[in-house]
Amino acid sequence: MFAKKLLHKAVLHHSNSKFQHHRGLKSSELDPRIVIHYGIPSTASVLAFDSIQRLLAIGTLDGRLKVIGGDNIEGILISPKQLPYKHLEFLQNQGYLVGVLNDNDIQIWSLESRSLVCSLEWESNITAFSVISGSHFIYVGDEHGSFSVVKFEAEEGQLLKSSYDLSAKFLREAAGFSDYSDQPIVGILSQPSSFGNRLLIAFQDGLLILWDIAESKIVFVGGGKDLQLKDQGSDSSVEPDTNVPSDSIEQNLGDKEISALCWASLSGSILAVGYLDGDILFWNLSSTAPSKGQQNSSKNVVKLQLSSAERRLPVIVLQWSSNQKSRSDCDGQLFVYGGDEIGSEEVLTVLTLEWSSGMETVKCISRADLTLSGSFADLILLPRAGAMELNTKADLFVLTNPGQLHFYDNDNLSALTSQQNRTPSIDALEFPVLIPIADPSLTVTQLVRLPSESTSSKILTEVASVLRTGSTPSLATPSNWPLTGGVPSHLSTPKGSGIERVYFAGYSDGSVLVCDATHPVLSYICYIEGEVKDIKVAGSSAPVTKLDFCSVSLLLAIGNESGLVCIYDLQGHSDGRNCHFVTETKSEVHESPQGKGTHCSAVISLLGSPVQALSFSNSGTKLAIGYSSGRVAVCDMTSMSVLFMIDGVPISSSPITSMIWKEQARFHSALNSPKQSETSSTGNSLEEIIFILSRDGKINIVEGDTGKMISSQPLHVKESTAISIHVIEDSIATTEATNDRHEEEPLKDTASASPDEPVRESNSTGINSSEAESSSSEVTAAGDLLFDPLVLLCCENSLRLFSAKSLIQGNKKPIRKVKDTKSYYWTTILKKDDKFCGLLSLLQTGIFEIRSLPDLELVTESSLLSILRWNYKVNMDKTLCSDDNGNIALANGSELTFISLLAGEDKFRNLERLPCLHDKVLAAAADAAFRFSSSQKKKQISAPGILGGIVKGFKGGKASPTNMIKIQPSNFMHLEDKFYKSPRSDFHQTVSDTEHQNLLHCGTDDIEIDEPITEVSTYSPNVKNKQKDNLREREKLFEGATSDDVKPRLRTPEEIMATYRKTGDASSAAGQARNKLVERQEKLERISQRTAELQSGAEDFASLANELVKTMERRKWWQI
Repeated sequence: MFAKKLLHKAVLHHSNSKFQHHRGLKSSELDPRIVIHYGIPSTASVLAFDSIQRLLAIGTLDGRLKVIGGDNIEGILISPKQLPYKHLEFLQNQGYLVGVLNDNDIQIWSLESRSLVCSLEWESNITAFSVISGSHFIYVGDEHGSFSVVKFEAEEGQLLKSSYDLSAKFLREAAGFSDYSDQPIVGILSQPSSFGNRLLIAFQDGLLILWDIAESKIVFVGGGKDLQLKDQGSDSSVEPDTNVPSDSIEQNLGDKEISALCWASLSGSILAVGYLDGDILFWNLSSTAPSKGQQNSSKNVVKLQLSSAERRLPVIVLQWSSNQKSRSDCDGQLFVYGGDEIGSEEVLTVLTLEWSSGMETVKCISRADLTLSGSFADLILLPRAGAMELNTKADLFVLTNPGQLHFYDNDNLSALTSQQNRTPSIDALEFPVLIPIADPSLTVTQLVRLPSESTSSKILTEVASVLRTGSTPSLATPSNWPLTGGVPSHLSTPKGSGIERVYFAGYSDGSVLVCDATHPVLSYICYIEGEVKDIKVAGSSAPVTKLDFCSVSLLLAIGNESGLVCIYDLQGHSDGRNCHFVTETKSEVHESPQGKGTHCSAVISLLGSPVQALSFSNSGTKLAIGYSSGRVAVCDMTSMSVLFMIDGVPISSSPITSMIWKEQARFHSALNSPKQSETSSTGNSLEEIIFILSRDGKINIVEGDTGKMISSQPLHVKESTAISIHVIEDSIATTEATNDRHEEEPLKDTASASPDEPVRESNSTGINSSEAESSSSEVTAAGDLLFDPLVLLCCENSLRLFSAKSLIQGNKKPIRKVKDTKSYYWTTILKKDDKFCGLLSLLQTGIFEIRSLPDLELVTESSLLSILRWNYKVNMDKTLCSDDNGNIALANGSELTFISLLAGEDKFRNLERLPCLHDKVLAAAADAAFRFSSSQKKKQISAPGILGGIVKGFKGGKASPTNMIKIQPSNFMHLEDKFYKSPRSDFHQTVSDTEHQNLLHCGTDDIEIDEPITEVSTYSPNVKNKQKDNLREREKLFEGATSDDVKPRLRTPEEIMATYRKTGDASSAAGQARNKLVERQEKLERISQRTAELQSGAEDFASLANELVKTMERRKWWQI
């Protein structure tokens, strides 16, 4: 007994060492990476938009950032922290995205590298956040009422906090409030048309402060506990054609907490503020601000109420869009979420407002309530294409839960004013998904990698262009869709490249979508409708349950719940345009009309049971169909007839799980044993055999031509639910396997038999030495080219590895067995260099396991939660598929993603092959347009629409003259000088916005020519001394004009002569005057020359921009 155990341990040790020698997968070779991500996460919560690059960013509650451009370009960025994003903004046209997490971590993401550049964890809770458009400066307001400035240094990749900060105490004292309260900042807005010099700071208790950065002073104060507002009565609810004055009852604004705010005019003169009690106040900031200690008059405030109810919802979101047809910069549309009666239907309210000339009353022209398709998450207004003013907005994105994005264009929003119905019907554009998942629902998928050496790749590439012109899904991107950003990689469209990878998606309506998945941007190949046009067959539009594609014949088999199998020839060569209707007893031929698109070559209707498995033979001439009833049928694809129909497993009605075709030559040694020779005594060699697996864990092996059983009896793994079966053909050489035959026999004899796997008698399982020697000599003579395949059986709670030879001969003992308390749900085989190397398994806990082959040792494990932030869902395995190169595709909710597991798969996962989310060419053109606009600004010449024409030209559109506006210069050097020193040093104790300026006479000598200026650091001593000298010179100009001597006095002749008389004779004085005139003449000539050069440069730039637009319109998107 002791000797037997010792021998058993020795056998196991030798077997383990043998498998270790053939181990083909290491943990260093695994690097899961998301290559493709389509769809909007269900946890989407916040929006951001880059108006120049035309990109939309979506922040989620689980730490993900979704970036969407045009031409099916999408990307996903995943934060190391699984926390919600509460603020999100683009650094406009600079290729960076700024997000703030719930733990107050400020993150900078690079769109070019799709990586996290840097982060800065704030020491307090961030309650307000804003980015100065066109700059690297970020405004931060916190829970303690402190205002700070942060700058992103792109070259160093750092976030730096400047010394410029404003505390709540400092601001309140400067505003004239004696009591200091620790109120959080709830809003920071940069005032339009102020070039970043002024910003609006809103505190939660209602205090509004307009701060001038350049002059370090307060120019407006609004709100606060001391302000008495004349409130309107309860009859002030907004209705069409009603005036909204500010009169009647007094109210203390100290009890009103701010919940939302936005600018309500192009110039920044009107501020709309929403409050927690549902009120909306319009503040007129254009009036003179009060002095310190005083408050604004109620005449500067107008109040709106959406409902006259006593209890109303807080105003959550306010956004404003200007009316381009109006002469007033305050007329426009106000978008409000909230403010209505508690318990009312969740809607988005759109108010069309017109102001009186004196800004004292506002008229509501119309009100429209847009019904939301889900609970509200966020909204954002988009500037028109080609418009650069922040408040020149026309289009609207509305985000609702779970992950639904709707778009309203300017035409739809403008039509609201003409509709009298309060709840008008407006057709919103839904987010155009490339691969539909929810409507219709995705039921089954398949990912196929075409053989690199075959001609099928080139053939499919040729016919794809024809198929695309046929039937296409109605989900194409509409022409007015505003997102056009991103640039496809030039490596994704090399000349002469064919289709290498195809993705198939089957749906609940019977349709199938076929896509080219060779590159990280999917594209349509063809769309197959659910209804068969050629033959009227009941059940043809039933949900698709199984797909299989033959890369040799380019035949696609589609099985559905009604038991129908439709065969589509993607080459279009099968029997012209005829369609075969195949039943168990007959085959009919129907003529089909000529047409574009895919053609159904056959409809196979044998049983009414749902199709559970489909498998083409290696040659593509036969198709095996497995049904839920346990039956298996094999059809000839050449004659379109049924070869045979059998029970998949004898005496079993369990559904068929999977079927695999294998060539007979791979099983040469097993099929030439005396027992198997009897089955092939007729002399007909077996071309292919079929491994059939049923859900109850039974394996049967039959001939592919006749359906006769090859195995002595089916293998049955009791009390197990089978998932899949895999045949591994190139793992262990036959000579090694046969030499180890004697090791298997003692193992069978000494191993304790489990209840579900009884050990068979030696006379039925073993083979004698002469047989082994014969088989070994045959293989050796062939040069060891043949291999002994292995069969891997995957069940819910175990993995079993069998020798194919012993399995055919009736041996039920596995070579390897792995039991797990966790349930397996889905498995697939991984290949490296076209050789089997590993097993990928998905467990019901959402864990991915990767095991090496053939030893089944655990290499690594990961989870859907860590890679994708997904939770496992039931039936996820139905839409989970993979190719054999470690690329898997899986769907969840409205998301579809492709993950590359193997680090060496560079053709698919390389960053250079991914589409770029930042268009450098467009960014450079926009910067050039900004610089041109700045130079024109100095000459007081407007440069309308330059950037608009360039942006629309790059995107294939034409610039409309009505969309052209002035472009603001993007120079923020003056702000940088201020932000790197404390504002308190320059602060003057005043809140008056009246500036007393002395007018200076400007002669010809005071004209400065626009010469190139070398920028010098503002912190150098020379610059500071020069600034002081300039101040002294300025003070000299006002000598004699002090407050003590304001009246002119008569000077004596001696004083005048001492001050103005020049030394020297009259001739020298005349010479000085003549030289002065010559200098003035030369300066005027240089001014004229410089003006001519600028005009010529402007004409050249405009001509160049127009030519560039025309050129880009003629070029295709892949040539950009």
